[in-house]
Amino acid sequence: MAQVSADTSLALQRIDNAQQLVDPFGREIAYLRVSVTDRCDFRCVYCMSEHMTFLPKRDLLSLEELDRLCAAFVRRGVKKLRITGGEPLVRKNIMWLFRALGRHLESGDLQELTLTTNGSQLEKYASELKAAGVERINVSLDTIDAVKFRAITRWGDLATVLRGLDAAEKAGIKIKINAVALKGVNEDEIEDLIRFAHGRGADMTLIETMPLGDIGEDRTAQYLPLSMVRAKLMDRFTLQESAFRTGGPARYVTVKETGGRLGFITPLTHNFCESCNRVRLTCTGTLFMCLGQEDAADLRAPLRASDDDTLLDTAIVEAISRKPKGHDFVIDRRTKKPSLTRHMSVTGG
Repeated sequence: MAQVSADTSLALQRIDNAQQLVDPFGREIAYLRVSVTDRCDFRCVYCMSEHMTFLPKRDLLSLEELDRLCAAFVRRGVKKLRITGGEPLVRKNIMWLFRALGRHLESGDLQELTLTTNGSQLEKYASELKAAGVERINVSLDTIDAVKFRAITRWGDLATVLRGLDAAEKAGIKIKINAVALKGVNEDEIEDLIRFAHGRGADMTLIETMPLGDIGEDRTAQYLPLSMVRAKLMDRFTLQESAFRTGGPARYVTVKETGGRLGFITPLTHNFCESCNRVRLTCTGTLFMCLGQEDAADLRAPLRASDDDTLLDTAIVEAISRKPKGHDFVIDRRTKKPSLTRHMSVTGG
């Protein structure tokens, strides 16, 4: 490692001893979502086009670099890490990163290490994830109809995902099922999805489709306001308000008839920006301070410029100082264009 000068050491000490990352609106940044790859073994109709061009592997941060970046955020007060993609479990040697990050759980500096996955690789990795300290995962599952599942994912196999859910449950990992509400696709199946999730002891979260990237589909045809979904569900269920929070954007109710929790993520009908404590790191080292804005900070350059973290820590603090108050998501019914050109798989789910 390069020799660190006295001045550099003093500067690093000042950064390390500073208070937790706080944005211009007084929100403490305690949650980092890390995309480890933009690649996925599905091509979900609301997320990607069928024929995607992915980043060349040379542009991706190494697993060691991702570990170092995560450690820098943990040192600055981040308490929750979520590993995302693309599909994170298709990244080669990904379990090395989970095991490495587990040291922050053991030290007590990190409260939670979690994962968002499509479930395709869970049967293979569930036991290793649990051993690395992953206690809870989110699984994206928009339908429990095998034919419809193939249509939504284009490439996916429902039976494989269900075996993955079984493997995760057997390993002792708590599951939350996420479903994107899609008009004319799964809107008549939402009640069944809730009963399916709650019947397995899993929480359920419904998500409005987000206008990110060209997907080869008309987003205005997909968009289903969750305010309408909730109103229909109230005809069938008793929805009791809940104070439960996971640190993410979902707002929860308890479904009296099932005893399970149901969350709503509503970036369009009711944005969740006022309490946002999250930032997103891409697999190339770009930090997005807001999912719905283009402003970003390059952390790869300072990461690679020095063996110590002085430049990196300075870049992180500067980036958080630019975190906006909120996003500008909108479904444009005139142009039918996405609010942002980048795909969700680039930023991380």
